[in-house]
Amino acid sequence: MKKSILIFAAVTVFFACKNNSKPNAEKTTETKKEIKYPSDVLPFLDEWKILLGDGTYQDSLIDYKKDDFFYVENDGETDWVVYKTPNSGVTSRTSKNTRTELGQKAHWIPEVGGKLTGTLKVQQVSISGDARVAASYSVVVGQIHSDEGHENEPIKIFYKKFPGHTKGSVFWNYEINTKGDNSGRWDFSSAIWGNDMSVVGKSANSYPAEPEDGIELGEEFSYEINVYKGIMYLIFTSKGHKTVKFTKNLLKSDFTTKEEVPQQIWDLYAAIGRDGIERESAYAGEIQYFKQGAYNQTNGKNPEDNIVWYTGSETYNGDIAKQYANGCYSEVWFKEATVGSSTQPVE
Repeated sequence: MKKSILIFAAVTVFFACKNNSKPNAEKTTETKKEIKYPSDVLPFLDEWKILLGDGTYQDSLIDYKKDDFFYVENDGETDWVVYKTPNSGVTSRTSKNTRTELGQKAHWIPEVGGKLTGTLKVQQVSISGDARVAASYSVVVGQIHSDEGHENEPIKIFYKKFPGHTKGSVFWNYEINTKGDNSGRWDFSSAIWGNDMSVVGKSANSYPAEPEDGIELGEEFSYEINVYKGIMYLIFTSKGHKTVKFTKNLLKSDFTTKEEVPQQIWDLYAAIGRDGIERESAYAGEIQYFKQGAYNQTNGKNPEDNIVWYTGSETYNGDIAKQYANGCYSEVWFKEATVGSSTQPVE
């Protein structure tokens, strides 16, 4: 009788354990399915490598994410890829600003061209900086970068919002491919919605008027950079705002003499003595690649050294957690993006 009871108990325990193990296995499978990677949202990530704001470099982005820098968020309706970077962190070889930004693996010359698109919303720009400095309170969300010569940038697309303002500005900059020494280089800034980069405060803590036609944090906009046979075609769209288009020749410069240097440059760059001219062939024949994400333009430098680019922002001695907790960071969300060959523009 005792033997029968022991056998019955053993069988009962066996089946109980077997039944209990099945839900756990299903739960594990469900947990794996719930993990979303940026590559699930933006399938083109096999075309890119990335540098994060803490210095992490990764050249294989399929099923890759890193909390607090590069991950997926859902706003209740849509999955977005988040690019987040502090004011102060580890920077690249060619910059003093932090970034969580993609770099295109493929390279091309303007004569061959390429095309980059993105639909995004900026969630945060630094709340610390110096209002006199043109780059303060801004983040670059897309660009073309040279991989030879001066390694300058034919385009950088910025979002900038002053503290206390509801609306910010979207503008793009063209950096001259300087003739001779690059110490005289400068960016010419064109407004898309709101102001261009040259609109600054009269003192460190006074701000210009808020742009009436600006873009709010969290408001979606899209851009298209299409370099076709050496001409850069730009299209910017946002619901409730006018569509804005530009063209720029990357094979022939508009700035080959001092007389062609725009007044904006004389006004903005006079303090740092930059008045260079561009080589006649601009970026012709020079190797280029796209970049996309969050390239923070506020990195805590001394504004007296460079009133255009240095921002004097509070950086908490590089403590990333404190910067995130106190608004000293940039955060950009993308829900759609493509990269590939150029296309013939539609007239």
